[in-house]
Amino acid sequence: MSSCASLIFLFLFTFFPSFKASARDPNDFYHYCPNTTTYTSNSTYFTNLKNLLSSLSSPNASYSTGFQNATVGQAPDRVTGFFLCRGDLSPEVCRNCVAFSLNDTLTLCRNAKEAVRYYDECMLIYSHKNILSTVTYGAGYMGLNTKNISSNQEDRFEDLVSLTMNQAALEAASSSRKFSMIKTNWTALTSLYALAQCTPNLRKVDCLSCLYQSIYGMPLNRVGGRLLWPSCSTRYELYSFYNETAVRTLSPAPPPSPSQQAPPPRQQPTNVSTSPVSSTPRHGKGGNSNVLVVAIVVAIIVILLLLTAGYCFLAKRTKKAFDIAPAFNGDDITTVESLQLEYRTIQAATNDFSESNKIGQGGFGEVYKGTLSDGTEVAVKRLSKTSGQGDTEFKNEVVVVAKLQHRNLVRLLGFSLQGEERVLVYEYVPNKSLDYFLSDPAKQGQLDWQTRRYKIIEGITRGILYLHQDSRLTVIHRDLKASNILLDADMNPKITDFGMARIFGMDQTQETTSRIVGTYGYISPEYAMHGEFSVKSDVYSFGVLVLEIISGKKNSSFYETDGVHDDLVTYAWRLWSNGTGLDLVDPIIVDNCQRNEVVRCIHIGLLCVQEDPVDRPTFSTIIVMLTSNTVTLPVPQQPGFFVQSRPERDPLDTTDQSTTTKSVATSVDDSSITDLYPR
Repeated sequence: MSSCASLIFLFLFTFFPSFKASARDPNDFYHYCPNTTTYTSNSTYFTNLKNLLSSLSSPNASYSTGFQNATVGQAPDRVTGFFLCRGDLSPEVCRNCVAFSLNDTLTLCRNAKEAVRYYDECMLIYSHKNILSTVTYGAGYMGLNTKNISSNQEDRFEDLVSLTMNQAALEAASSSRKFSMIKTNWTALTSLYALAQCTPNLRKVDCLSCLYQSIYGMPLNRVGGRLLWPSCSTRYELYSFYNETAVRTLSPAPPPSPSQQAPPPRQQPTNVSTSPVSSTPRHGKGGNSNVLVVAIVVAIIVILLLLTAGYCFLAKRTKKAFDIAPAFNGDDITTVESLQLEYRTIQAATNDFSESNKIGQGGFGEVYKGTLSDGTEVAVKRLSKTSGQGDTEFKNEVVVVAKLQHRNLVRLLGFSLQGEERVLVYEYVPNKSLDYFLSDPAKQGQLDWQTRRYKIIEGITRGILYLHQDSRLTVIHRDLKASNILLDADMNPKITDFGMARIFGMDQTQETTSRIVGTYGYISPEYAMHGEFSVKSDVYSFGVLVLEIISGKKNSSFYETDGVHDDLVTYAWRLWSNGTGLDLVDPIIVDNCQRNEVVRCIHIGLLCVQEDPVDRPTFSTIIVMLTSNTVTLPVPQQPGFFVQSRPERDPLDTTDQSTTTKSVATSVDDSSITDLYPR
């Protein structure tokens, strides 16, 4: 775009607001233009920006692939940008959307060095920061339909949406275009439509992580919703919002009973924005009235229906109670209730949840140090009112943890319920989490091999073995990771955070769910792809954890030294396959460890992350492997989620790997919980 053309364009859109309104694409819905960093019209940055936009709008741009990125200039005036079109659109529709967005964004975001523009058909982003080949969570947008699914259908609908969206995410991350659409049946007359998309320059592991956070961050009990970030987007609706000729149709869901039939789908798109928008669905017609039915028959039918509805309501409540703690009897519930503490007691212990008492951010809320009236130090977990943990998860954690006593499990001392406040009180563990040590190079030196790291691996093994086998319940943790391993004064590991745990019956070995929970990077393949979890799901997470402890690196932020990055499991397997497994060991301990013992632990870690759950050892076998040198270990196979290839880094991208996190708040290095706030 020439300087003259730019001036004419700005003049028209400044002095003719009516023209601007009429030219606005009806499908655009959000823009983000922070004015914290600006440029002037005669600056080098503006010249570079015009050259960038010209490059993105050139006839040679990749409209057929729907994605184009470019970088122009040198720091501090360098500008990087890209456009991404929805994967089902034709090149012509993509071209039109991009052409409009380039002009529209330059006007709306005048003088701002960074801009984000979301349309139904495409998105446009440019910035003075690095935004290529790295996941960016800034400038997030969440739009929801204000209409909820009816309460008697809510659980089934949420399960269907969660399963469908997770399948779409896996397909998108595995495809070359990083895009997937899925259609499946909700009722006999209504279909659910789902979409997942990432920028194609992302690695599979980064794309999947971004999509999982997007799915976890959206309420799934609305009839439609979407969540977009610069790096990825997800959306689901009960109407077709994309080109169905390219869609993959799933096998129909089990047919609902007549009482569970959903209303017919909307025929027009839901009007979503950064806040929920009211929309009235079009209701279907009921069955024809039979004029020959006498009044007494009608009355009898009504009474029968009311009785049936009442029975279903009571049955559902009973089922939920058993879902929380199916193996507990009345005496146990009394014991749990005896743990309830007065809320004002906890307020006093934490100095009314003073910021100076805050010691961390847990999975579902903030954690404070407190001192009870008798001098006992405690850790108080105050659940966020906007967190993903509901009453079921809260009761689940209370019941599970109160009944489990082991030296390698954090002990629950009490809980409190007052209004919307839900608080758990644990024993205080002074040395914070394993994650805290792995993320700080200065702290890693405190973790030697024999008296620290090996001891931590063995302690975690014994704690999970107790959960799986030695307690009177079989408990699947489902969120085993470094931040959920606390270290006491003697650096003994203590497993915490049972909000996602599941209790199995005596003879139960596996369960399938549509609600995938946990933390990306630790979730096993069969759980992520099919919703199947068992004791072997915890084994997979443990294997990742072992590799983290040995390498001193976190799976979520692992980088090779040559600048090319892999996830930790893939890197460990490559070294092992090449016969250089010891290269994985943290340099801090490599000269002061028993190498045979370390290699054996790497071997065990790789056995735990194998793709087929049958090939993974149980924790009873793992403890034998750790404590006996006479046991011959089987040869590990290629792990699940192995990254086969990696994209080359963009040659134009010479900036650092920083990300922007302005409008979406997430817990640090934790994909399992995401609190989202639309701008």
